[in-house]
Amino acid sequence: MLPQEIIRKKRDKKQLTPEEIKEFISGVPTGKVTEGQIAAFCMAVFFNKMTMEERVALTTAMANSGSVLDWKKEDLGGPTLDKHSTGGIGDKVSLILAPVIAALGGFVPMISGRGLGHTGGTLDKMDSIKGYISQPDNILFKKAVKEAGCAIIGATEDLAPADRKIYAIRDVTATVESLDLITASILSKKMAAGLDALVMDVKFGTGAFMQEYEDAKALAESIVSVANGGGLKTRALLTDMNQVLGFSAGNALEVMEVVEFLTGKKQNNRLKEVTFALCAELLVMGELATDEEKAKQKIEEVVNNGKAAEYFAKMLNILGAPADFMEKSDSYLDKAQVIVDFYPEKQGYISKVDARAIGIGILELGGGRTRPQDSIDYSVGLSNIAEIGDKIDKDTKPLATIHAKSKDDIQKMRKTLENAISISDKKPEVARVVIDSISHNC
Repeated sequence: MLPQEIIRKKRDKKQLTPEEIKEFISGVPTGKVTEGQIAAFCMAVFFNKMTMEERVALTTAMANSGSVLDWKKEDLGGPTLDKHSTGGIGDKVSLILAPVIAALGGFVPMISGRGLGHTGGTLDKMDSIKGYISQPDNILFKKAVKEAGCAIIGATEDLAPADRKIYAIRDVTATVESLDLITASILSKKMAAGLDALVMDVKFGTGAFMQEYEDAKALAESIVSVANGGGLKTRALLTDMNQVLGFSAGNALEVMEVVEFLTGKKQNNRLKEVTFALCAELLVMGELATDEEKAKQKIEEVVNNGKAAEYFAKMLNILGAPADFMEKSDSYLDKAQVIVDFYPEKQGYISKVDARAIGIGILELGGGRTRPQDSIDYSVGLSNIAEIGDKIDKDTKPLATIHAKSKDDIQKMRKTLENAISISDKKPEVARVVIDSISHNC
């Protein structure tokens, strides 16, 4: 069938067959389907939407548009498990989750992305570690997964290539916000990664892609239904992103927080709650724990006894980072030229945070990209970030420590924080961070 006839059918609000979707998507990487036809197809889907059967067919076709990893051939001795987040400010969960799962018998071939816009990217955090090879060849990738139990890397060119091309066109044709296309984009790469189970961290709030809870819930339900319909066992947690997650935001600063978390020096309670909840879901789905309570006990144990830190160090070492990174991480991570504690004029309790504004502020410091080809200053960002409910005192408790390359940038971030943080006289009620879970029977 001609691509234009498939577009016409969806344009006219008719349901596409799995064969039609497969035929259209197979022509995307080869050029048989033109960029104009991809744009027209995406717009037709944007306005007329897809049934669940169409979503499953689209996701499966995109996953199979290139190479599909088969970990069964590697005889790993445990389940292949992964986690994906819809993005947020200060979200360094992946860097803790991967070695925790590895320390408990799972294998995590985590294929991550770079940041674009106000949210940070997991791959950018890994790139802040000197020597780390974030785009290894398949031999090194498999070696890391086998020997360290985990590898956090970027997608190879032949993994779900249809998604890469379609996303680039969606980005410039105002069709990014389609639930059908978002679901297929997220899941196609995960299905191509050859996983046994996946847990999704779907965020909502001021710093999230989906700001409203109901929108995030709809996305979570779509992802869980499509993934399970496509043969990938998946659950999702809905988590609050109405403030920065953890004590830091900014690539090198977040890596330092991860090191401190895994070595027991300093652990943020909200970060711990989200990470442990996601880990527990994976352990139960991967049959490495019988229930969530037992799973969390195991997680606590491998973090407290240093086993998770050992697996993180092993992964870093195999992928090119210094062998003594965990012991001397401070000397291997870039430091900002100007570091200043920020105390706001008004004192009192933090009552509200515009997390997106903080993400944009870090982007303006040079800590992110506005275009894919932009370079990043890994050293800039915020540390010692106070949370909603914390009391700010001009003498003892700063709102945050600003890391920047100039005094002018310090002043810009001061203004950003002044506008992004609301302070009240009365201590506010603090919302839970893990709000809901979505399973296949949603």
